[in-house]
Amino acid sequence: MRVLVAGAGSVGRSIARELLGHDHEVTIIDRQPSAMRVASVADADWLLADACELPTLRQAKADECDVVVAATGDDKANLVIAFLAKTEFGVPRTVARVNNPKNEWMFDEAWGVDVAVSTPRIMTAMVEEAVTVGDLVRIFTFHQSRADILELTLPEDSPLAGVRVGQVEWPEDTVLACIVRDTRPIAPSPDDTLEARDELLFVTGRDADESELEQILTRGPASS
Repeated sequence: MRVLVAGAGSVGRSIARELLGHDHEVTIIDRQPSAMRVASVADADWLLADACELPTLRQAKADECDVVVAATGDDKANLVIAFLAKTEFGVPRTVARVNNPKNEWMFDEAWGVDVAVSTPRIMTAMVEEAVTVGDLVRIFTFHQSRADILELTLPEDSPLAGVRVGQVEWPEDTVLACIVRDTRPIAPSPDDTLEARDELLFVTGRDADESELEQILTRGPASS
């Protein structure tokens, strides 16, 4: 896979190193000479230029890229990069970093953003997930499909403890994707029994009724 990373700060360089470690081709762009730490990601192609300009993206062969990652520290620049990559070069997938959560509403299809990554929001979700038992926590939202990944840890007195997965009728557009028990992930089958302290991971569609799921999780399955 060919990936273009705009922004050679610590975030951009970390992304590039991870991608290179998975055998992808990576080009890094930054307009600041001080950001050209080529030795830190020696296997990437580097370009000193402004990724917000069409000639730069053309020189970086954006039209041949599978993914463009806008990872600068400037939200305006990330939006412009994603927009140009999508509209001018037809890049199949754009990922944009959101630096200020207040700007998150702008990072959508209108600006050519397929996936918006807000570090503060993700960190908040991780904190909530670490300390919350018995409450649904939204871990991640897929920008394009608007599907959510939700997490809940069953409390000791959960009405679902001892209930088989097949006995629970989950709401429409809601899938129990994984049970994590004692650090071990389990692909749930109808015959698996839920236990207290299980960490449940759900994938829900954009039209899923979260309140319905919460009702099942707090009251248990409806009696047949």
